[in-house]
Parts: sequence; C-alpha cells; structure tokens
Amino acid sequence: MKHRTLGCLFEVLETLLLTLIVFLVIQLFVAQPYQIQQQSMENTLMPNQYILVDKLTPRFDEYHHGDVVIFDPPAGWSHDASGTPFIKRVIGIGGDTVDIHDGHVFVNGTQLAEPYVYMDQQTQPADPNNHTWKLATGQLFVMGDHRSDSQDSRVFGPIQKTSVIGRAWVRYWPFDQFGLLAPAAAPAGATDAPAATASPTTKP
Repeated sequence: MKHRTLGCLFEVLETLLLTLIVFLVIQLFVAQPYQIQQQSMENTLMPNQYILVDKLTPRFDEYHHGDVVIFDPPAGWSHDASGTPFIKRVIGIGGDTVDIHDGHVFVNGTQLAEPYVYMDQQTQPADPNNHTWKLATGQLFVMGDHRSDSQDSRVFGPIQKTSVIGRAWVRYWPFDQFGLLAPAAAPAGATDAPAATASPTTKP
C-alpha cells in the first residue's frame, strides 16, 4: 500500500512538472498574455483588455508596417521600476524615412491614411525642429494610436528590433471583443522587408 501511494504521488508530481515545463515553453517561445493598462493605443486597444503576444512568428517573419508590437522601452523611459514593456504600432521599418508635418505622417514621401488614430487626432512631433527620421537596418519607428497620449518614437527615436518582445495577436478579454488583431495596411510605396529565417502580464 505504501509503495502504491508513493507511486501515485510521483505520478502526480511528474504530471505537474511536465505541465509547468509546457507552460514555460509556450510563454517563453510561443505566446504570452499582456494586459492593456494605459491609453496610448485607444481606441484600437482599451485599458483592461487582455491580448496574447505572438512570440513565434517574428522568429521567421519580419515586423511589418501596421503591426502592433510590444517592446522593452529605451533606458530611462519605463513608467515604473520593473521596466514594464510598451505597446505601439509600427509606422516605419529599416530603410524608411518618416516625416511628421502639418498634422500628418509621411513614410518615404507618402502621406499615411490612418483610420486607427484616436478621434482623428492630428499627429505632431514632440520637437518641431526634429520631425524627420531615417531608419537604419534593424530599426522600427513606432507610435501609439492615441497620438496625444503616447510616449513613442517621436520622443525617444526609433527602437531596435532586438528590443521587441512580439506582435499583438489576439484580443481574448473581454470575451465579447475576442478577435484577431490584424495589422493596418502598409503605406503606398512602402515595401516591407522580406521574410527572414532567423523574447508576465504587463501594461503598455
């Protein structure tokens, strides 16, 4: 009887350990939950919604114009001591020139149509004397959809792709708003990089 009890206990422990390993592998390499807690992506993503972050496909598919990405902010830009990641939309990729003037965003000279921008807000640079960015290979220019309530590349400049954790994939809560988060269309004349073969619940 004692040996049978120990055998059952070992089976339970083995199952729990295997479950934990599977969970960690999924969270580290496949998908990770993320809680929206700020207003920088309104109305696309609202505070207290939950999404899954796709960490798998970026390993073999580059980030594209219009993707919503979660990334570690540049040094000194975290909202708290824990280094909470940010969530923003990709506006420019390596090789692009991004220019902001007259309330609009231009990528490689083409004005973007941005139906996702909150309340049709105009987009203004943080510094009127610094409104044009030429992106190097491996850089992304990102902005929040709520332009007047977003700390983004207008302030801290382009980010490195290596700082990106993954792309927003599925909104799963509230359940009545469940759905895939499709990227916005690329600007006319812009070319996404070709696919290449080749990182806790947080707030933006």
